[in-house]
Amino acid sequence: MSKRKKSSDIYLYIIIIVMLIIFLFPVYWIVTMSLKTRLEAISIPPVWFFRPTLDNYATVLSGGSFPRNFMNSLIISISTVFLSVLVGTPAAYALARFHFRHKDKVMFWILSTRMAPPIAVIIPFFLIFRDLRLLDSHMALIIVYLTFNLSFVVWLMRSFFRDIPSELEEAALVDGATDLGAFAHIALPLSIPGVVASTILCFIFSWNEFFYALILTRRFSQTLPVTIHSYIGFMGIEWERMAAGAVMAAVPILVLALIVQKYLVRGLTLGAVK
Repeated sequence: MSKRKKSSDIYLYIIIIVMLIIFLFPVYWIVTMSLKTRLEAISIPPVWFFRPTLDNYATVLSGGSFPRNFMNSLIISISTVFLSVLVGTPAAYALARFHFRHKDKVMFWILSTRMAPPIAVIIPFFLIFRDLRLLDSHMALIIVYLTFNLSFVVWLMRSFFRDIPSELEEAALVDGATDLGAFAHIALPLSIPGVVASTILCFIFSWNEFFYALILTRRFSQTLPVTIHSYIGFMGIEWERMAAGAVMAAVPILVLALIVQKYLVRGLTLGAVK
């Protein structure tokens, strides 16, 4: 190995280490804060060496609505992801393979559903759900989350189906398969990385959404972001409990990403960033 090559590798490692420190420091900060007492959490200058405690986790889990709202987030996110992928994947396949009038306008209309800022549509949503008596229900948030997750799935999956050679499906049609059979047995298995990437990203969008949940829920269907926000009170901010809630809220996303990381990386590199 030449001296110049060795020097460039050292610089590369230094850059990687610096980037890791920058990206992982917020994680370190929130985890350590969740293990501090309230006095240590608000101490200035920060306390770097302390005796860790799990009291904040015990308080969050036993002293409020966190467990119930955790289940609310889980039910709403899973339902939204399931419906988005179930409806969006066939729609993306149709837009990628078939030609029909006003196809470009349909695609733009689907994309436009993600363009409207939440503040511009929250009042119509609120009035509709109020008249339908769906305020503070799981169904209201599932419907709202579908409006932006469905368009995301359609556009992401469309790019995957366009990358699959159409000759494979044409061969299946020649062998007697129907359009539905070619989709189910040829195109869909080849697009599994895209389905996994869509599932993970839609789950993250739904799990982290705060604004709609704050306005459309009151008590029975509140989600985790609203619960964590509730630690900001008129008596001050309960930083240590907020940190404990944030750490527990991040666990499902982390576990899900680790389970499907192989498909997730492949899916993102094949379709999402093209």
